[in-house]
Amino acid sequence: MDALDFIRRQMSALHRLFDHVISDLSSEQLNHQAQTGVQSIAFSLWHYVRTEDNIVQFVIQRRQTVWIEGGWPQRFGLDARSQGTGMSEQDAAGVRITDLDAWRQYQSAVWDATDAYLSALSPDGLEQQRVTIRPVGEMGLLDALGGMVLTHGYRHLGEIEYARGLVGLRGATI
Repeated sequence: MDALDFIRRQMSALHRLFDHVISDLSSEQLNHQAQTGVQSIAFSLWHYVRTEDNIVQFVIQRRQTVWIEGGWPQRFGLDARSQGTGMSEQDAAGVRITDLDAWRQYQSAVWDATDAYLSALSPDGLEQQRVTIRPVGEMGLLDALGGMVLTHGYRHLGEIEYARGLVGLRGATI
């Protein structure tokens, strides 16, 4: 297995886990904020999926994000450009997902766009391309996909699993 195959397999596994952790949530559970300064499942979910969309579509491919292309900001009543990085606690607490079925459509469209990109990527492209991710800086594509997308995703998945316990549900991986 080469690095590209590893990234493809792990992204697929991560996507399945994200799909699973929201499969049984109510709107109340999704948007529950345990206390000030602790973000809801909705915020962590929105932040990660928007980040993957931004990095894979815009930063790496220089294409319109699924978020913008699909008119999702208007459908959700959320900011078109923000994806959570640097947000105030108050603004982050204001991120709510009120239509979980529509969210699942957006999330699925992001997964499909990422999968299509990774399917077309060559191992040489993974090793040679460089990208700049703000505010972190320039890095190789492998680091962008492995660190800024994959590792970042698992970090937020862990937050979501913990938050599921706060609303009376089990984690996804147990």
